[in-house]
Amino acid sequence: MKIALRQLEGNRPGYYGLLAALSLVAALGGGAAWYMEHHGHIVTGMNNQIVWGLPHVFAVFLVVAASGALNVASMASVFGKTEFKPLAPLSGLLALALLLGGLAVLMLDLGRPDRLIVAMTHFNFKSIFALNIILYSGFMGFVIAYLWTMMEHGMNRYTPLAGLFAFIWRIALTTGTGSIFGFLVARQAFDSALLAPLFIALSLSYGLAVFLLVLMLAAHGSARPLGDALLARFARLQVIFIAVGLYFVLVYHLTNLYFTKHHDFERFILLEGGVYTAMFWLGQVLLGGVLPIVLLLHPRIGQLRQRIALSAALVVLGGFAQMFVTIIGGQAFPLVIFPGRQVSSSFFDGVVNSYTPSLPEWLLGLGGMAVVGLIVMLALKVIGFLPQRLDDAAMATSSPATPAGA
Repeated sequence: MKIALRQLEGNRPGYYGLLAALSLVAALGGGAAWYMEHHGHIVTGMNNQIVWGLPHVFAVFLVVAASGALNVASMASVFGKTEFKPLAPLSGLLALALLLGGLAVLMLDLGRPDRLIVAMTHFNFKSIFALNIILYSGFMGFVIAYLWTMMEHGMNRYTPLAGLFAFIWRIALTTGTGSIFGFLVARQAFDSALLAPLFIALSLSYGLAVFLLVLMLAAHGSARPLGDALLARFARLQVIFIAVGLYFVLVYHLTNLYFTKHHDFERFILLEGGVYTAMFWLGQVLLGGVLPIVLLLHPRIGQLRQRIALSAALVVLGGFAQMFVTIIGGQAFPLVIFPGRQVSSSFFDGVVNSYTPSLPEWLLGLGGMAVVGLIVMLALKVIGFLPQRLDDAAMATSSPATPAGA
């Protein structure tokens, strides 16, 4: 039995209401970007010490989640889990949408987005930023080709090969994103090769959480049945992914505690960092890690849709807390310019840097998320990336999904 992909049908007010709300948020994000570009970054909460603000938190989270969102398609094409093949097109769509939304925020937060053409035409191959431009564009190219082989019936035989290349590239993409911070040796918070595998581990849970939220919302909005066994399988995967992410966070901090030069930073993040300490323990560890695992360990979790949705939302919130602590907290901790010496001057040496996000920064970050939502909603309406049936009986007997009329 082949499961044909179907567009969202009907003219439900909820769909167009959500579309209008997302369009409004995206427009406000564009207005915030124009405001910051016109007046300069002096209108933001950023300063000479904290140069990557809240928009970078949104952007990096979306880029990392984009990599993880492709996992469902990879499990089907690369690892032979054929039960996930009907959902592979939605997985690829989400990967593209999340990456485009993250890059939109990233570009508009750099201060001079009009000079992006310089970064695209003049490469410094010793710069991890230049390498990431290649990784981002390559990821989009591979995912588009991957989707083509899945959606075009005559190209289905190339799907495993395209999926393999997309999987390898997504690992490289997340490694490059983590290495942006890991290669910054001047910052005690970032100077660690563990950040690359940490970001790969985090992408697994972030991407699956976003995928589950979109899948459940789309199935509910279009009145498509969603099987309990399928959701239970995703819930068990999410438990594993969250645990792996927590493990790498533990290894990262234990590694820092092993080296004396990082003890001050670890004391700052784990004990004395104020908002950063609270967001680490309450946001990242508790809400984003421990609580979702507890919620998902119920023996009948497939029937408890609200628990699954709540746990996915908590993983997303915990992911933002993780990125806030990593990016903002890492910059808030003072630079150690002269190791082993106390430095005092009028230029904030040895002082914890303060940062309060401004309204334009919030709007720009939320605008990027709205762009993701708009891309997904329009694609589901115009092209169709979801099977008509997602109940357990249909998923158990399905073969690779084909578009309607193929």
